[in-house]
Amino acid sequence: MARVPHTTTDETARVFALQAEVDQLKEAVASHAVVDQAIGVVVALGRMTPDQGWTVLKEVSQHSNIRLRNVAELILVWGRTGEMPDEIRARLEDSLDRLGPTQIPGAPPLDPLE
Repeated sequence: MARVPHTTTDETARVFALQAEVDQLKEAVASHAVVDQAIGVVVALGRMTPDQGWTVLKEVSQHSNIRLRNVAELILVWGRTGEMPDEIRARLEDSLDRLGPTQIPGAPPLDPLE
């Protein structure tokens, strides 16, 4: 039977540190996916570029004092259920109104006299 080598305290600490780092990286990947999906919802909703969608998410997060990932999750839930907290909805609408296009892409120009 093979003997299991004894690990030193330093090696054990290193294993725990590496496991913590792996867990953080897994969380970052999951968070990134949620944010990317929410940007897609904002892009489709606001007829805007992904950069503008990112800006909308950041603004909603900053002005509501809610973490970006949590705002992204709320937007995804809203996309599935139609439910969103009133404060987030108001902030999202404000940001979309300010940053979104003034007309549908490909539509004829608006007549300024109308």
